[in-house]
Amino acid sequence: MASDPHGYYFVLAVSNVGYLTFNFLNLNAGWIHRIDSPHAPRAWRCPTPLLAFNTCLSFVNALFLGAGAKVWGYSSALWAGLIFATFILPVFAFRHYYQDGGKFPAQAMKDLGLEEDASDLGERKAGVLPYLALCAGLSIVLFAHWFFELPA
Repeated sequence: MASDPHGYYFVLAVSNVGYLTFNFLNLNAGWIHRIDSPHAPRAWRCPTPLLAFNTCLSFVNALFLGAGAKVWGYSSALWAGLIFATFILPVFAFRHYYQDGGKFPAQAMKDLGLEEDASDLGERKAGVLPYLALCAGLSIVLFAHWFFELPA
């Protein structure tokens, strides 16, 4: 790949998929945390209209992700990027289940305003909404990837 200058664009496209994927997740984590833990003290509370606007922008990012993954002519960049993004899942599983014994660390529980030894993380008020947001984001990415084509 290093001998092919265009190979660097492929690496850039793949890394951009990972960046925009985790950007989408981070922007949506704001409203999920706001719904599930409204009582938790925060150093700064994002105004609700700004939080809603940022959530909308996360879906715009998803559109750009799907449309832009093949900008440099690499139709497999989106798929390669999604595969590389899944490589972090075993790291999270190792940390949570092996190192932390399947429980959140005491400091994380304290940050959420819960008891350190609590086995219950509190009521999940967001319900199915986070899963719907993930499905909507994935649908937007796949639709944009299918719809947008570079001119021949």
